[in-house]
Amino acid sequence: MRDTIKPVTMLLITLMLATCGSPEPATSDVAAFGRAQPAPAALQQPSAENLRNRLVMLDRAVKRWQEAPTLRIGHEAAEEARNLIVGAPGPFYGDANGDGRIGGANAVGVLPGLKGEASLARPDGNACVVADVLGGSWREPAMRWSQLQSAIARWTPARNTFPSLPSHAQRVVGWASLTLKSDSLVNAREYARHARLHVDIAVRALNSCRR
Repeated sequence: MRDTIKPVTMLLITLMLATCGSPEPATSDVAAFGRAQPAPAALQQPSAENLRNRLVMLDRAVKRWQEAPTLRIGHEAAEEARNLIVGAPGPFYGDANGDGRIGGANAVGVLPGLKGEASLARPDGNACVVADVLGGSWREPAMRWSQLQSAIARWTPARNTFPSLPSHAQRVVGWASLTLKSDSLVNAREYARHARLHVDIAVRALNSCRR
């Protein structure tokens, strides 16, 4: 009897291990508070249409940020906006407010990653996207992100360091980062108003380039 129980027990253990996989990472291109569902690979590919869709989601996130009735919601919306721009390969990505969720989860950011990973904004896109969204060349992506990190660290209410950044998308990340460190709803909304200006410029760059 013992000889028959042991193989059956081992079979059950094997089946249980086979059905227990690691949870799939949140790599959705859907902007929402909470855990996102994986998006089709086509939505993660650099293209004008995918960039346009991402900017629509960014616009909505910034609107929620501007109109946030509580600081918690302001932080959620700022986290979402930041993640939509930087993408998983970029700096700052993830659960910034510590609520166990990744708002704006995605695998490909508007901007290139730390190691130059592909972005939705392409260097061969229209001249306005290159100038205003990318802010010029990303041949040295680590340096470009370092410039942003330095601008955030040096920012004070009396000295706005973000105009030194040629990328308006990066400036949104800067204002989102300040919001996520803030304990003031008034300040969070004010930072959102600044972010709104840069989102609008990014949208115009894609949709109505005049260069």
